[in-house]
Amino acid sequence: MSVILADEPAPTLADYGLFHDTAATEPAARVRPYDLINPLFSDHAAKTRLVFVPEGTHAEYEETDVLALPVGSVLVKSFGYNETGRIETRLLIHKPAGWVGYPYVWNEDQTEARYTPIGAKGNIEIANPAGEIIGFEYAVPNQNQCKTCHRAGDAIVPIGPKARNLGADQLANWTEAGLLAGAPQKIADVPSIANAQGTLNARARAYLDINCAHCHKADGAASNSGLWLDWTEDNPVRLGVGKHPTAAGRGAGALRLVIEPGDPEVSILAFRMASAEAGVAMPELGRRIVDEDGVNLINQWIEEFPND
Repeated sequence: MSVILADEPAPTLADYGLFHDTAATEPAARVRPYDLINPLFSDHAAKTRLVFVPEGTHAEYEETDVLALPVGSVLVKSFGYNETGRIETRLLIHKPAGWVGYPYVWNEDQTEARYTPIGAKGNIEIANPAGEIIGFEYAVPNQNQCKTCHRAGDAIVPIGPKARNLGADQLANWTEAGLLAGAPQKIADVPSIANAQGTLNARARAYLDINCAHCHKADGAASNSGLWLDWTEDNPVRLGVGKHPTAAGRGAGALRLVIEPGDPEVSILAFRMASAEAGVAMPELGRRIVDEDGVNLINQWIEEFPND
């Protein structure tokens, strides 16, 4: 715990004691794997997620926000590809003064990940889900960029581990293991993104919630846009329907409305999602290529307004 709560980041990932080995293949005690029902798109990278909660403590259930993880908790997320192995591991650590984010970059031999606050870049080739070989520049975010996506006002907060993104089974497992308290007695009744994934509207809103809402919310980095894409938002204008952009620069593509119901081709939201050009592409961090499946989903959603 002394390393986890230290004022400065440790030089290597292994220094935290979160794994039994320096190559971080075997999690230590109380380091628990978890997954998200609806994960963020990150250039087709495979991700592994782990959570550590200190002995004698537990997370508190939150109905709509991220679970309240106690001081000393660590969220561990690794990114990689079959072709390259792991590229990076990001830590979010709950210090006494709040959450901090630290990026660690893996060496070519996959034996050590070192703290790299300036981030890193490298050209890679991968096979996409369609089996096509694509090349692009993978970018490990620097420490300041971590703050952009994880911002809530002046604080840094986690994004993914919300009840709706974990689902009933994981919430029940966390409760049984003593890692979570306060969940409803009937955990199966907890609102979940999975409960409504069959509808077009629910699938589109779930996609926007995990890929966009960490910035597009009232206290996020894009709060001044007036476009708020959280799962719980119910104001059509804040969701972009019939909304004019707050700035009509190059990113708007000379289009008038964020969402023009029935017409994705003239909707700024769809235009920016379909671009990989710096200054136009949204999200502007965390991806270098276009999520074709995500674009198709949002185009269909816009095209079929009004929907369920």
